[in-house]
Amino acid sequence: MLAKRPNVGRLIAGVVIAGCLVVAMAGTSAAGKAPPDPQAYVKYYVVAAAYQGQPENLAEIANRFLGSGERSAEIYNLNAGRVQPDGASLTDPARLNPGWHLVLPWDAVGEGVKHGQIPSGPKPTKAPTPTGTSKPSASPSPRPSASPSPTGTKGAGCTAVAGSSSRSDWAQLRLAADGAWDLSRGNGVMVAVVDSGVDGRLEQLGGRIAVGADVTVGNGRGDTDCLGTGTAMASIIAANASAAKTPGGLAPDATILPVRMVGTSGKGRAADAANAIEVAVSAGASVVALGSHVDLSAPAVVASLTTALNHDVIVVAGAPTKPVALPSPTDPAATGALLLAGGVGADNQLVEDYQPNTVEVVAPGADVTSIGPGDAGALSYTGTRFAVAFTAGQAALVRAAYPELSAVQVKQRIQGTADALGGETPDDRYGSGMINPAASVARTIDSEQPVGAGANGGGSGGGMGALVLLGFALLGGGAFLTLQLRRRRAFG
Repeated sequence: MLAKRPNVGRLIAGVVIAGCLVVAMAGTSAAGKAPPDPQAYVKYYVVAAAYQGQPENLAEIANRFLGSGERSAEIYNLNAGRVQPDGASLTDPARLNPGWHLVLPWDAVGEGVKHGQIPSGPKPTKAPTPTGTSKPSASPSPRPSASPSPTGTKGAGCTAVAGSSSRSDWAQLRLAADGAWDLSRGNGVMVAVVDSGVDGRLEQLGGRIAVGADVTVGNGRGDTDCLGTGTAMASIIAANASAAKTPGGLAPDATILPVRMVGTSGKGRAADAANAIEVAVSAGASVVALGSHVDLSAPAVVASLTTALNHDVIVVAGAPTKPVALPSPTDPAATGALLLAGGVGADNQLVEDYQPNTVEVVAPGADVTSIGPGDAGALSYTGTRFAVAFTAGQAALVRAAYPELSAVQVKQRIQGTADALGGETPDDRYGSGMINPAASVARTIDSEQPVGAGANGGGSGGGMGALVLLGFALLGGGAFLTLQLRRRRAFG
């Protein structure tokens, strides 16, 4: 009898611990329904007074945590313009103040590298505005801040917004993304938009636009936009529908990382596109949406896409209109994926003459209503990049609902739940068909491995209730075993 008691005790302890874990999981699930925290989870480092007897600088930090001092530019781009706890901001890579919180690229490792939300520092009464850059935000969180005057205002050098004032919400009505929101709203997912930047001042995107980067100048911010196409893409992905009666995004709780690769001329360079993709991956974006300025046939772009595919990143790009040799991962164990989207109108007509059998899914890309920069308001847009944005928004929903799925599995789920168009599936023009956001987070895919808590999509009511009931059942079982043990002691 006594020999069996330790085993029973261990069983009781295990049951109680399991019950506590289940209840904790239920709490986590419920937390998924809470309003999104504007601060993203990142890797960061707190600057010390000195390292090995010398003042700290970006080159030394990059060499220590990233293996190369040349990567100091990446750290600079991630932190330029962010207001630090002492009210100052990074302007000189060689001068760092003790106590500053430096956001680090995703692959930073070493003693002192932290992971989580950067602690909020005291708000300065007057934040400094570095010459030639936009006004930094009042805290280290990626909140929108002042930006140069967008199209339609007195800003100098901005070109016209690429959209018309006519409006049709057919795209949002057809996709009915709100049918997915009980299971997923994209919370915790960072989507990089590689295009013309994003206007971070927009009310509809408030609190969800990171500072980003401008690779055309090397040390600028991405949360400004003259052309408007990047802002329109970001709004399709993550706009708040409750603001100003404008259409909502597919994943309204996702975070947007704007990476500008085109300036006011609207002409993109392959080198800038390649750098933009590298920045997006280094910053930790798990979904990357490529605008139409990115040339998939450029060798530099192919090399950067290969880097992305070697990580667990899903890259959404427009289906090519000319022959290209698409990249593939060089690491056999890599889980990244490239998803090619085509744009269609309300009549299912393709918006461009895509190469045969290159379109993998289609999404709205003609007469799509989105939001322009500045005071432009809701505008109608046409182009493949907007189909890319819809598809990237759906990818954010899936990644938030199923965090244990790889990028390859996310792509398979998007394709597997699409609504077939054309004569066959896959069709040589439409691929797997029109994307279906609600089905992609709700439908069971037999070929997928179990994904655990993520399958409940961030806290639907039924899933949380089941977890709580299971927790009580386990705790009740523990209490029953305790009573049995006491009885054995009393009569043994």
